[in-house]
Amino acid sequence: MNEPAVQQGGNPLGYRPVGKLLLSFSVPSIISCLVNSIYNIVDQIFIGQGVGYLGNAATTVAFPVMTIVMAFATLIGSGGSAYAAIKLGEKQDGEAKLALNNLLTLSVIVGAGIMVLGLVFLEPLLSLFGATGAVMPYAKDYTSIILLGVPFSILGVSLSNMARTDGSPRLSMYGILIGAVLNTILDPIYIFTLGWGVKGAALATITSQILSAVILLLYFWKRGHMRFDRQAMKPVGRVVGKTVTLGASAGITQVVACIMQVVMNNSLVYYGNLSAVGGEVALSAMGIVMKIAMILGSVCIGIGVGAQPILGFNYGAQHNVRIRRTYLMAVVWATVAILAGWVFCQTCPNLILQLFGGGSDTFNAFAVRCMRIFLGGIFCAGFQIVSTNYFQATGQPFKASVLSMLRQLLLLIPLLLILPLFFGLDGVLYAGPAADIGSAVIVFLFVVPEMKKLGRRIELEQKKEVPVEAKTQELAEQNG
Repeated sequence: MNEPAVQQGGNPLGYRPVGKLLLSFSVPSIISCLVNSIYNIVDQIFIGQGVGYLGNAATTVAFPVMTIVMAFATLIGSGGSAYAAIKLGEKQDGEAKLALNNLLTLSVIVGAGIMVLGLVFLEPLLSLFGATGAVMPYAKDYTSIILLGVPFSILGVSLSNMARTDGSPRLSMYGILIGAVLNTILDPIYIFTLGWGVKGAALATITSQILSAVILLLYFWKRGHMRFDRQAMKPVGRVVGKTVTLGASAGITQVVACIMQVVMNNSLVYYGNLSAVGGEVALSAMGIVMKIAMILGSVCIGIGVGAQPILGFNYGAQHNVRIRRTYLMAVVWATVAILAGWVFCQTCPNLILQLFGGGSDTFNAFAVRCMRIFLGGIFCAGFQIVSTNYFQATGQPFKASVLSMLRQLLLLIPLLLILPLFFGLDGVLYAGPAADIGSAVIVFLFVVPEMKKLGRRIELEQKKEVPVEAKTQELAEQNG
């Protein structure tokens, strides 16, 4: 079938070449995803150089705390911005403005609550997250300061989402990017020049988060299409309810990630102490490997997010050729990107590990083994991430939700609990590739019938024999 032309409402999503569209949408998304990953990774690099592997272990223990914060930030930000977008589309600008102001209030209240609870129950939480006696002092120093910045962290993420809805995606990206650059500048000053160690890394992080939040606050106070209004900041039940409902799936994904991190940290400490490696070494090495996995995954997530508006528009317009072309191109791009990263991790692990500081021979040997084994199946992740975004963009939320939780909740957590019973610490390592490859196989079983249905629709379109009843039945089957 010929490419849709400009007459399709004039929207370039319906006629501009797919490759150019995907590139223009994916690059900002990739940058935003990478920047969100940079904060903790930069801390870990400088801490590794200035403090050592116990400092790195402390950031690994603190990571579930940061994931919990991100869960609430994502819930509020994605839910509030989605509700505002719907109301803007319905020409209800007043309700969209109410959503913005309620988002601000909700972010402050939730952020303050997490900060207070985290500080009150700090030591029990860190013990739950895997802190050993040697790691605990570093973890307390780092996490207590991180918690002080939680309200600003949630504000920054929430308002970043809202800025995209307000028509300023570049500001959203720049707000986060400026904070990341400042963090990179302050880390060596605070850690090395001033000698503040892990406390300095945490201070650099929250200073950067405060700056990002202030930039976005000023935008909505002075320049945004939607503006802050004190009278609209009083929480309204229907708005808060819609925010929570629409953002629940994104928040749940982060909660699952937090549960996985807690299970993994405790497994590493327990089985590490039963081996010659030691719990602290295992915890620190896996922390580095997980940050590398985060970087590789961010590229794929950026491509998948970039493909979503193209897929969604063409799904609504029933441009099935463009749907298939966009999906396949995104899968190829994501797979090539993560495959390159996988090859680098397998062939040059020592080069990567040097960024995070040296360690004992035991640490270096285990970290190399950890990177090669745990990331052994990550080359499958690009296909899985893009496919999950495909189902979300084409109006199939149930499939998208199942696939988004597949790797971590349904596969990785059970494998982390079962495999070490038989293989000890090695079982923790092999749980990674088993979950990656297993989830890719299951996603493939979802994708094959979907591509067959898409192919049939394309054939019917090309023959110009698409009965309304058949199309309605196919859409019902797809959404069912």
